[in-house]
Amino acid sequence: MKKHFLAFVLILLSCTSYADEGMWMLSRLDKKTTQLMHQLGLEMPVKQLFSENNPSLKDAIVSFGGFCSGVVVSDDGLVFTNHHCGFDAIQNHSSVANDYLKDGFVAATKEQELPNPGLFVSFLIRQENVTARIMKDITPGMDELKRSYIIDSLSYYIGAEVSERDPSLRGVVNTYYGGNEFYLSVYKDYKDVRLVYAPPSSIGKFGGDTDNWVWPRHTGDFSVFRIYAGKDNKPADYSPENRPYVPRYAAPISLKGYQKGTYCMTLGYPGTTDRYLSSFGIEEQMKTQNQAMIDARGVKQAIWKKAMDTNDSIRIMYSSKYAASSNYWKYSIGVNQSIIELKVLDKKRALENEIASFISKSEKREAKYGHLIDSLRINYNKREALMHAASYMGECFGNASELLIISTQAITTDFSDADAKKSAQEEMTSEYANINLSIDKKVLVDMLKLYREKVDTTYLPAAYKSIDSDFKGDYQAYVDHLYSTSEMVGLKCLDRICSRDTTFQMFEDPMISLAADVVAKFVDLYQGMADLNVKISRDERFYNEALQAMNEERSFYPDANSTMRLSFGIVSPYKSKNAAVSSYSTTTKGIFEKVSKYKGDNDFWVQPAFLDLLSKDNFGRYADKKGELNVCFISNNDITGGNSGSAMFNGKGELIGLAFDGNWEGMSSNLLYDASLQRCIGVDIRYVLFVMEKYGKATHLIKELQLVE
Repeated sequence: MKKHFLAFVLILLSCTSYADEGMWMLSRLDKKTTQLMHQLGLEMPVKQLFSENNPSLKDAIVSFGGFCSGVVVSDDGLVFTNHHCGFDAIQNHSSVANDYLKDGFVAATKEQELPNPGLFVSFLIRQENVTARIMKDITPGMDELKRSYIIDSLSYYIGAEVSERDPSLRGVVNTYYGGNEFYLSVYKDYKDVRLVYAPPSSIGKFGGDTDNWVWPRHTGDFSVFRIYAGKDNKPADYSPENRPYVPRYAAPISLKGYQKGTYCMTLGYPGTTDRYLSSFGIEEQMKTQNQAMIDARGVKQAIWKKAMDTNDSIRIMYSSKYAASSNYWKYSIGVNQSIIELKVLDKKRALENEIASFISKSEKREAKYGHLIDSLRINYNKREALMHAASYMGECFGNASELLIISTQAITTDFSDADAKKSAQEEMTSEYANINLSIDKKVLVDMLKLYREKVDTTYLPAAYKSIDSDFKGDYQAYVDHLYSTSEMVGLKCLDRICSRDTTFQMFEDPMISLAADVVAKFVDLYQGMADLNVKISRDERFYNEALQAMNEERSFYPDANSTMRLSFGIVSPYKSKNAAVSSYSTTTKGIFEKVSKYKGDNDFWVQPAFLDLLSKDNFGRYADKKGELNVCFISNNDITGGNSGSAMFNGKGELIGLAFDGNWEGMSSNLLYDASLQRCIGVDIRYVLFVMEKYGKATHLIKELQLVE
């Protein structure tokens, strides 16, 4: 009986031929995995997915800004990504007079395409297993700090070698399998990326926070950019003389659509997963990072939203920040809820019991891993209060009041380093341009209160003594004093800091003083956790080793770590926890139903002209066999944050959609995959093209694409 239960748990925890789980490295697709891909419907040769020497599908995939994914779709460097991935760029070009967030944007000519300083895309050139180079100086039983230092040093050196040989390339060594393997990824970064097309937010964000992470969806979550390069097609800083980038490969686009059971693969850059994390690590995440995000962001966003709803200039100023914050706020709520409802901790603990039994049956394993589970339990327990405080400190003070964030940057940046100074100055100047001090004051008042409510007094920054003694515990009076006397409220102060003006006594400034108190307390927390962090990192690595040793015959995919990954599956409906069966696609009819149902709700407001266009049912070549226009669809592909904007391909390698979300039922998938529940939500590429051509009048862009009728 125990063996059967273990087999069930392991199927949930790692990919087998019976599930569509796995975020696979393209350079490490084994025979078993590729056979399953072909069985499900892959028609193209695997070598056309990934090749370092010949153009392949991976050459159409980009890391978009380092936080999303995208796909190149034309020989003139057009890139499709999500609307929420391009949201910050769209906002930066918007004003009350030119409200591209509300009305959308289309560049009629290449000359009208809008540059975006700081935005870049990265192409993966090659990957190399460098585990042997990294591990050659690592010995069994080595001190963990020394081990970490050697790994970090060698990783940096190996990555730096790439740029030394070719300045147009960037090398990064990433950790896999809990620190047991290491791969070098070589990238080429293009820094001239221009906005070409954006639908109105009523299309690109249809459903807003209400529908976020929820199926069924009717969201046209897409935007279009173009990559520019120098005359030699190599990366170049922005210049009017740059030319559209000519890609090694541009993805063809299918107008044939899909059916239930259609093979679907997703290529992109998923952020991070913790599928092999112990139950102790999951419980800590749940109680600390996730809960702090839920509590703090809920308060902050309510303040922002109230101001945004009453003022268009504030709406434009805060839209991108609000969208980014609320996305992970709702995600954290869903994850914590799913951990409980899907009994994730129980399943992980059952697996740990099996691992402990496996260890006990071998003297060699007992010598290496004998106290593994107990050690994990003890050290996580010791870290709990410190991690709880650090999590609330990060959300309340490191991710809330923007003036405090800038002040923290001012005291933690080495302005004697020219590159660091330039980068910090550009970033802080941009942040100043998007701050409303009245709103920021309200946020800081509530964050000061919340932190004190949630955290033990042992972990209060020194500023709280001043609040109690000098301001009689009146948070509003304290914050009013900060904003009325601090020089940090103006951009002029930034110039003085960056120029290292000796007449400015920085640490006498009250806002800088608060930032210094917060940093000092955070350092105390970090130092208190330092030894525990090392022990936990070691034990989680051993846990990963033991798990794989217990299942030697099975292929293990590594946790996502922001490197390119492939996931595959089929277009598939699912049965939710309340036994409701959800269809695998939605049509424009659902837009009208939601507009009617949520009348007066801004999340579901749509331009009348667009509704009028849809009501004509004249969808042309973008219609399905029934004459309807599909909006979104779901597959059982395995995705996570960072996959936003990922290309969704059919078995022939033709683009059928753009991934933009997961579903509420499978929110704990970063920790434990459930094949029956987890779904990848994508916007149908035909809906994207219809919106661009028929509503956006961007026929010139459609002509650039390779459409497969």
